[in-house]
Amino acid sequence: MVTSFSDELRQEFEPLWNKIFDHPFIQEIQAGTLPLEKFRYYVMQDYHYLEGFGRTVSIALSKGPDTETLRKLARRVNTPIERPLHAKMFEMLEIEQQEVDGVGPSPTNLAYINHMITSAASGGVGEAAAALLPCPWSYHVLGSRLTLPGHPVYDAWVESYHSGILEASTAAWRDLVDTFAEEAGPTVRETMRKAFFTSSRYEHQFWTMAYNMETWPA
Repeated sequence: MVTSFSDELRQEFEPLWNKIFDHPFIQEIQAGTLPLEKFRYYVMQDYHYLEGFGRTVSIALSKGPDTETLRKLARRVNTPIERPLHAKMFEMLEIEQQEVDGVGPSPTNLAYINHMITSAASGGVGEAAAALLPCPWSYHVLGSRLTLPGHPVYDAWVESYHSGILEASTAAWRDLVDTFAEEAGPTVRETMRKAFFTSSRYEHQFWTMAYNMETWPA
């Protein structure tokens, strides 16, 4: 059986992904002990991140080489999967949109967003897909591992991912990564690999950012 490019990437960076799943932020959510102010911070930063994710998809859409790719990407643009979850979290955590807009992206969040946008702008659909894939894929895997912690807010958050809301998204981005990797030469495949690796690193750093409630130094 031939191993897909996305499977190769996941296997290569499995140690890093295990660090994501073992992060104190995740472990304390599972235990129901994470301070709510840290989770509140995370939700607001995640809202900003998904705006950057959407912008990256839009750039990739403009580079689609054929009708089938355009159809696949258009479905990703028109499917704001996690926005209903954000709305629910905003209500439960008493977060107002004005507060989110006033906070803005943290340094780590902005760097992650810029990495995704740069991958799409300087490369093609394959590079963009490789940069975007670690987010839905790692959350999808996380959802299969977590159990309800017995906390009203964290139960709602865990249940959303446990129910598989990112299953279709993960499959779609993996398909794009595998399709474009198969058609690409070694140089583009290496660029895709680096994009995936960097995004995986940022996924880990995103949890650290939220756990420390990162702020701008000046």
